[in-house]
Amino acid sequence: MTTHFISAEIDLQDNPIKLQKAVEEELKKRGEPLRWAITRVDGEKQKAQVEAIVTVQSAELKVQN
Repeated sequence: MTTHFISAEIDLQDNPIKLQKAVEEELKKRGEPLRWAITRVDGEKQKAQVEAIVTVQSAELKVQN
């Protein structure tokens, strides 16, 4: 198992619960999230910048490469 720092851009949602679900769904595409934070919001583009630490199983790394 390895950990990775990732950054993702998420569309802002009209509801904080929907935003949380959108962030978690995007992060699960890249691994199992350990922690994440919204680090920047662009109101003009309606995007949120998210930084996260995810874990990836070794077998998953081989498939992705």
